[in-house]
Amino acid sequence: MFPPRAEGDLPDGYDVIYSSSEYIMTARATYSSALSPEYALLGFLAQQPAHGYELHLRLTAKLGQVWHVSQSQVYNILNRLEAQGFITATVQAQEKLPARHRFHLTATGRRRFDKWLHTTTSSSVRAIRVEFTTRLYFAYTLDPAQARQLIDAQVAETRAGLERLKHMGAELPPDQTFNRLGLELRIRQLTSILDWLADSQKTLGLSD
Repeated sequence: MFPPRAEGDLPDGYDVIYSSSEYIMTARATYSSALSPEYALLGFLAQQPAHGYELHLRLTAKLGQVWHVSQSQVYNILNRLEAQGFITATVQAQEKLPARHRFHLTATGRRRFDKWLHTTTSSSVRAIRVEFTTRLYFAYTLDPAQARQLIDAQVAETRAGLERLKHMGAELPPDQTFNRLGLELRIRQLTSILDWLADSQKTLGLSD
């Protein structure tokens, strides 16, 4: 089964900025988020080595409705992953053209990807849309049975999140109208996601 998603706090002194591709630390270092497309890139490299341009094409073709990432963003992420030791690059010379870099996943990168793949996504709507859908794609391509476990774990996590929101709503004072409206919206979103998870299971042929 899939372990619960880690919810660790950021170190003191760090300020996180949300961008279309990844979290960026504005103090001293870069914090890599599970909502970064780096895990999709690691997953594609787990399938086979590739050039940066090829990785961008595959990301667009397979998960283009999940991730909206430019080619330059892909190269920036690849450079960071290489500096961190999660991937390596071999240089391929081309006559009358700039040399190309072919990227390979390292053993450390594979462990990082596998750990991410086997972690349950939180019950955040955005995390499910982006992170869970990406996990589901790679789990399904590796082993449909693993994808079934992933969906089952996500259903349990989403139901737990839904119950937490309902409990919060029950404790709100009657005069907290807009807080109640905000909670109701989140409750309806998670309820809809449970329906979507059931439909996903049927679409992928993973139903009993």
